Amino acid sequence: MNEAKLKAGKRRRIRDRLRQTRDARQYRRLLAVLECDRGEPVGDVADLLGVSRQSIYNWIARVHQQDDVDALCDAPRSGRPTKAREAFDTLLRALLMLPPERFGYHANCWSIPLLQDQLHKNLGEAYSASTVRRGLQRLDYVWKRPRYVLMPDPEREKKTPNSPGAVWEDTRAKGSAD
Repeated sequence: MNEAKLKAGKRRRIRDRLRQTRDARQYRRLLAVLECDRGEPVGDVADLLGVSRQSIYNWIARVHQQDDVDALCDAPRSGRPTKAREAFDTLLRALLMLPPERFGYHANCWSIPLLQDQLHKNLGEAYSASTVRRGLQRLDYVWKRPRYVLMPDPEREKKTPNSPGAVWEDTRAKGSAD
């Protein structure tokens, strides 16, 4: 398949897009088109990038058919349907308002494994840790580690040698002696 060479303007747009893109698939496609335009054999480029020769021919044809260099972008795909639906978000929001002790856990705050267990008990489906984290992110929940806080020492003033009470008493005693 002998394709015509790219025009200078289109080659420049492809190079610019190659520098800007963050998508690895689009980068590979743009690079293949430029390498073939430079004169590299399609078979060598295919081996280098780990794709079939037919894929490279398809990419070259797509670039020549359409004026837009974004023709090599991935088309949107629906992907796998989510397991976490409205019931998941509603239950997760309710769980975060209540302490885990109420459900029989020996913990002061929720953790991902505890939330996974409780969601499984209530909804009957096992959710992965990343699904629970995405749910928390959807609910704008900020996860912070709990801090341990010690109770204040009731005997602190007695243990401190220069407590404010002792200083006040000394100044009053000196003032009355004069």
